[in-house]
Amino acid sequence: MSTPHNEALQGAFAKTVLMPGDPLRARFIAETFLQDAELVNNVRGIQGYTGRYQGVSVSVMASGMGIPSIGIYSHELFHVYDVDNIIRVGSAGAISPKLKLRDVVMAQGACTDSNYAHQYGLPGTFAPIADFMLLETAVAVARRMGIEPPVGNLLSSDVFYNKAGNTLDWGAMGVLAIEMETAALYCNAAEAGRRALTICTVSDSLVTGEELPPAERQTSFTQMMEIALGVAVELAKK
Repeated sequence: MSTPHNEALQGAFAKTVLMPGDPLRARFIAETFLQDAELVNNVRGIQGYTGRYQGVSVSVMASGMGIPSIGIYSHELFHVYDVDNIIRVGSAGAISPKLKLRDVVMAQGACTDSNYAHQYGLPGTFAPIADFMLLETAVAVARRMGIEPPVGNLLSSDVFYNKAGNTLDWGAMGVLAIEMETAALYCNAAEAGRRALTICTVSDSLVTGEELPPAERQTSFTQMMEIALGVAVELAKK
């Protein structure tokens, strides 16, 4: 069964899906890392591929930008296509002075200014968190690669151009970086009883004003991609 946003056939997606925001990053991952990668979805240019990495079936599909967009695509992957694990591989802006450009950051939790979790009708504030098994596995894979990734809270914001100018206040509370998708992904995984993790590369710093050019954001974040693919391989062994 397809959806208005996804034309893939049932069974077209692997149990583990890497999910960058950018469709061009999805294509880069498929063409660079996957063997026999097949385009299984291209509705609205949101490219989805399935191939093999070290003999393990893996998919990669873009989420688009923002909580509403990843909310749609991750919901459909979990509920319509029976995906078990989604690993977001995206960019984030540092709001902690401890981070520098190209650092790989893992989201243990997702603070948010979004009202996304309101739909569940809970009598309080839901705290979106990563699946611990995915997080633990990702940290182990990163360490084998010689990387000690910062792990902690990210801020998933509905606003890119924040007129209030108070984003760094979150950094004062220990939040590491800001992006626009993880809270919805973690909410959807919790509601579906599935697993999710966000791994981001720092593309810019709100602390120092440094930033990487757009082309590098599409193609140079290979460490986080290899970590996520390594997690997919480890999951296949369990």
